Amino acid sequence: MKIITSILTVGIFFTINCNAQFFTKITTGPLVTSPGDSRSVNWVDINSDGFVDCMITNGPSGGQNNKLYLNNGTGGFTAIINDTIVKDNKPSDGATWADINNDGDMDCFVVNWYNANNMLYSNNGSGAFTQIASGPTVNDFGYSETAAWGDYDNDGLIDLYVTNSSGVKKNFLYHNSGNSAFTKILLGTHVNDAYESRSVNWTDIDNDSDLDLFVTNETNQNENIYRNDGGGTFTKLTTGPLLNNLGNTMSGSWGDYDNDGDLDVFLANEGTTNALFRNDGNFNFTKILNDTVVKSIGHSFSSSWSDVDNDGDIDLFVTNAFYSAQKQLNFFYLNNGNGSFTRNSTDIVAMDSTWAYGCAFGDYDNDGFEDLAVATTRFANVDRPELLYHNNGNSNNWITIHLIGMQANKAAIGTKIKVKAIINGNPVWQMREISAQNAYCSQNDIRAHFGLGNATQIDSVKVEWMPGTVETLINVATNQFLTITQSVSTVGTKEIKNSNDLLIYPNPTDENLKINLKETSFEAGSTISISDITGTILLENLVSEKTREVILNLKALSSGTYFVTVKSNSRIINEKIVIN
Repeated sequence: MKIITSILTVGIFFTINCNAQFFTKITTGPLVTSPGDSRSVNWVDINSDGFVDCMITNGPSGGQNNKLYLNNGTGGFTAIINDTIVKDNKPSDGATWADINNDGDMDCFVVNWYNANNMLYSNNGSGAFTQIASGPTVNDFGYSETAAWGDYDNDGLIDLYVTNSSGVKKNFLYHNSGNSAFTKILLGTHVNDAYESRSVNWTDIDNDSDLDLFVTNETNQNENIYRNDGGGTFTKLTTGPLLNNLGNTMSGSWGDYDNDGDLDVFLANEGTTNALFRNDGNFNFTKILNDTVVKSIGHSFSSSWSDVDNDGDIDLFVTNAFYSAQKQLNFFYLNNGNGSFTRNSTDIVAMDSTWAYGCAFGDYDNDGFEDLAVATTRFANVDRPELLYHNNGNSNNWITIHLIGMQANKAAIGTKIKVKAIINGNPVWQMREISAQNAYCSQNDIRAHFGLGNATQIDSVKVEWMPGTVETLINVATNQFLTITQSVSTVGTKEIKNSNDLLIYPNPTDENLKINLKETSFEAGSTISISDITGTILLENLVSEKTREVILNLKALSSGTYFVTVKSNSRIINEKIVIN
């Protein structure tokens, strides 16, 4: 957790954040001038051009077409009007995007209320879609609120969970059988409980490399955690403050707000105060009682985390709607970096009065700062246009990371990314989990964004692929969009954080460097590489046979600091060296 040690520093920090205008409201273009009775907002790159596009669902009882806006790459959007994905005319609520068949493009699932069938769209590869009309995912009538993709059995195929709030009320789970076919799961409390469920998150709550289920329920019902026990089985948990909070909970948003390496959860409640629970490990949570983030009474429906000021900790935006005949202000909270928040009421995102539903962050102009889109619902019998806010940015550094799974599902849903950097003189680890549903009717850009403050270089980027394999990059440059494709060689590997069995000598060295494993031997096929502080590999040696010691000639390298990376089928080891 980042600690602010000076009272004077805290005071200055608060002043800067309370007075700054973080966002500018966008008032031109089809995304913000096309009224609708909107529900969900999703940032997703539908045509793989490196720019996130925006989907908006619409859900009045009589039905209304959904909307999809193509990013022009110049800061503007074009409405898609002739594709099947925007011609449904159904009462839609949530939507969730993932690559269901691992073909490299993002597919879409949209849920409907009023006992209407849900809808699945397959991406044809260029941003055009084919509606899938057969199979259980699109033939289970229900009153569905939202849905989320997640690979719960770690087979590399993305599965689907759908919440329902009326009718029979049982939620749906569909196992991906491959080739875009799904099997409905009928056994287990997670598909037989009958609550008025709103939001669902697939998230690894206990850091054991499989995805657990978190479901929020309204009308004073407790939330549900279904612990993933592996093998397709789940156990319903019932103890602890998070699961005995009651409340009219519309949304759950998971994020590591205190940078301690596990995911905490914010609950958006309608008609009462919201709630924040700090993850203490092993499904134990502490309810935060005295922070402003839980003292604002509202009619909240959704929320999303993002580091809007790129200072190294995630901030929070919360939507409000459906209260009497009054428009509502949304909530905007800035993370102070010490486990507390300051409510900002002066930024434009907190001053627009409307009925707001889904909200999502995504860097639509690729400038390194996260922008915000908000779906607005019908108010006073008049459809409203969406809200789009462009992040004004500042001088802080950042990195945005796009993952491509190989053994993991292609969109890397469920994968964790951890970034370590020196911010304000302190080593800070940050963590993001790639998610196909960040909150109720909300999906952030799946590219993982990290604010880095004044850090000029990233010490480590650690990617924890499902189901638990790890790849580590060291000395990564800031202010870039970085794509990491899962290496085939990471199957079954693990990172050795502090390797005592690796002996590197002499260090510092003048010419020859000896690399020795004290207890075991290098396996044939292992690689030993030397990289500079930018992460550029300058020398790489392939071990041709099993051996205890490898000698590298570094005569061609200049004086300075370098890094040795040893990679085999069972380990990845990084060590620093100095050449005189």
